[in-house]
Amino acid sequence: MNMQFQPLLPGLLLWAGAAAAGPLPEHLSDTGLYAPGTRAITENLLPFAPQYPLWSDGAHKQRWLYLPPGRFIDATNPDAWEFPPGTRVWKEFGYQKPVETRMIERLEDGSWRFAAYVWAADASDATLAPEYGIPRHPAPEAPGGVYPIPSTEDCLACHDGGAGPLLGISALQLSPDRDPMAPHAEQVGTDAVDLLKLHDMGLLRNLPQRMLQRPPRIAASTARGRAALGYLHGNCGVCHNDRGSLADLDLVLLQSSLDEEAGLARILETLVGYEGEAVGDGLRLRVKPGDSASSVVSFRMLSRNPVTRMPPLGRRIPDLEAVALIEKWIQNDFPIEKEHP
Repeated sequence: MNMQFQPLLPGLLLWAGAAAAGPLPEHLSDTGLYAPGTRAITENLLPFAPQYPLWSDGAHKQRWLYLPPGRFIDATNPDAWEFPPGTRVWKEFGYQKPVETRMIERLEDGSWRFAAYVWAADASDATLAPEYGIPRHPAPEAPGGVYPIPSTEDCLACHDGGAGPLLGISALQLSPDRDPMAPHAEQVGTDAVDLLKLHDMGLLRNLPQRMLQRPPRIAASTARGRAALGYLHGNCGVCHNDRGSLADLDLVLLQSSLDEEAGLARILETLVGYEGEAVGDGLRLRVKPGDSASSVVSFRMLSRNPVTRMPPLGRRIPDLEAVALIEKWIQNDFPIEKEHP
């Protein structure tokens, strides 16, 4: 795979070290995703599909991982894998045809840089987006006929808030013990990699031995609870966790593979807590067990208001399939009660 970049226009260069690596290619076709002169994915890229995908206004997605020869992922911390310099990940968004492809790359000094590429109307190639993004890129198949291309700040808002900058690549997300009820579960091809395949290929090392014998899964008491908590993990946990910039909100939705039982107890305890201030019709409880209509979580998932909707980025319309799942879970089998004054 020829990984040499052409000296084209600079794009979304983030964090120290980006300039030393040279400018990003102006076109997606020059990033190494495709075999030269074709739309065929380069042979040594690794397709993958997280079991709890991020929902983005119904866009379909494809993802590929590249690891440099002789290098591997260090999974000592199964919730925050350490990726080697030279790692690249691509993620394509589209409807009937591709609209945007994002690329994340780790540089030799350990820093990361991000790029967004916008597809031409004829799908011939994609061009590097400006640093400030394109808030209303025309896309007839997208809701409302427009699609938001993220800015530099948008990229960092999500990728700088979790356990690591690569989302959807972790012991839980790539566990072969996949959740059959996960909302918007993607078709996993025979060539896609998961936890065990990466280990067997020698590309994932230092994973706790117990996870090879019993791959991670959410320790929920019901199948519906497992799917609901998985959705919150993949769509909300990147910001709502106990180590990012929003840790002082005391709302933890990011699952842990290190201690599944204790991690789940912590998540449930924070879910039945109070919001910092009332929202909607004076709602204060994040989850009121047995009463989804009085739960802030349901209100925020249904909201179209940019101030109150969750997630605030990447979606403008409610994910009705997920809302129905979360509401049934709250209404029927949320596992704990909490007395409030």
